[in-house]
Amino acid sequence: MSSRVRIPLAVVLAAVLSVFGLAAPAYAVTAAQKAAVLASFTQTSASSYNSWNSARQNQGSWSAYGFDWSTDYCSSSPDNPLGFDFKLACHRHDFGYRNYKAIGTFPANKSRVDSAFYEDLKRKCATYNSVVRPACTSLAWTYYQAVSLFGSLAAVDSADLQKAADIKADALA
Repeated sequence: MSSRVRIPLAVVLAAVLSVFGLAAPAYAVTAAQKAAVLASFTQTSASSYNSWNSARQNQGSWSAYGFDWSTDYCSSSPDNPLGFDFKLACHRHDFGYRNYKAIGTFPANKSRVDSAFYEDLKRKCATYNSVVRPACTSLAWTYYQAVSLFGSLAAVDSADLQKAADIKADALA
């Protein structure tokens, strides 16, 4: 007695079409779904940051959402001020700003995105030696104040960087 497996015609057709690159596009994401995922990626918690970073590293899986992953990192401020790597925190901040502006809800979410940025910077600073950490946290506060008050890191100037450099130099002396 032979056992035959019956494969539905729709499954066979989908497989054949995908071989020829004719598969149907990914499912459509609703505005509410996009807003919910965006909110989950822009919370202040480390788990939110980790979820965003995982998605950033696998953007193709999120293509149906149409997220803007572009970044100029820390804009016109240094990405690595005094050797402290702020690039990914700036990238997530850009992600929040760009995508909330795109869906028209930026004003309602700016404060949280800025707060998440500050928490990301502080978590980054916590990875540095306790001797230089005060300089890093001073810069983190300065970067946060710049985006919080002005919406841009362009407000961070050489005097701000010098203040943190002095803190770092004193700590290492």
